[in-house]
Amino acid sequence: MAITDWPEGERPREKLLARGPQALSDAELLAIFLRVGAKGKSAVALGRELLTHFGSLNRLFAAPLSEFTRFGGLGPAKYAQLQAVLEMARRALAERMRSGALLDSPAAVRDYLRLSLAGLPHEVFTAVFLDAQNRVIAVEELFRGTLTQTSVYPREVVKRALAHNAGGVILAHNHPSGLAEPSQADRWLTEQLKHALALVDVRVLDHFVVAGTQCLSFAERGWL
Repeated sequence: MAITDWPEGERPREKLLARGPQALSDAELLAIFLRVGAKGKSAVALGRELLTHFGSLNRLFAAPLSEFTRFGGLGPAKYAQLQAVLEMARRALAERMRSGALLDSPAAVRDYLRLSLAGLPHEVFTAVFLDAQNRVIAVEELFRGTLTQTSVYPREVVKRALAHNAGGVILAHNHPSGLAEPSQADRWLTEQLKHALALVDVRVLDHFVVAGTQCLSFAERGWL
């Protein structure tokens, strides 16, 4: 049955307008983005199929063009549209982070890091550089690695902090395995970076580990 034949209160677009986007399931939100389904499938059914195949919204967002377009009705134009929506969301979150003291809006940095790092098939190490008032100066991806390891060089992190004249930094990396619990190597690296940056009067305010929908904070664990 086509979505247009559904009761009005059950149609994703009408439900969103009446009750807000939070009332919709992931598949219903995808259906609004997709607009149309594929042969023999409604947009909601196609959304469910995508979620089943990729496992989560994050993994769908991080999918390469070649895998995304394996599904009927999804071509390069729809992939470009999805990437544009994601980039607008990242930029909107970056604006929120830059609008004032970052520590006044901790949810903004978590949301930004989840959207930027969750679902990536490789490990990425990112730094959020802050001024003396904890306002965001820049966000940079500093290192990119394999599925299991990233080589992070404290000297390079210090160089970038000095280049931005930063007073503080928030570190972040993802775990493609989906497990957010930091390893001993993660904790050792954080200590090395903390000591190296302290030599140039740059404070490490936090280190986040992103895995799926989780965003674990070293500061909240008392590890900084």
